[in-house]
Amino acid sequence: MDYGTLRGIFTVLIFVLFIIIVLWAYNKKRKTSFDEAANSIFDVNDKNNDLVNKNEGDK
Repeated sequence: MDYGTLRGIFTVLIFVLFIIIVLWAYNKKRKTSFDEAANSIFDVNDKNNDLVNKNEGDK
């Protein structure tokens, strides 16, 4: 096996891995978990605001 063949095999492996990742990312079953992850930053911010408002009311 020469160097060109190894590079070709490596290129095909990387391409197959890319296709698998794309299919995983755009799978409809994953949409809800991705939506939850995308909106989680807003949930944390709301919880922090509730804690700040609660602490200000104690003063």
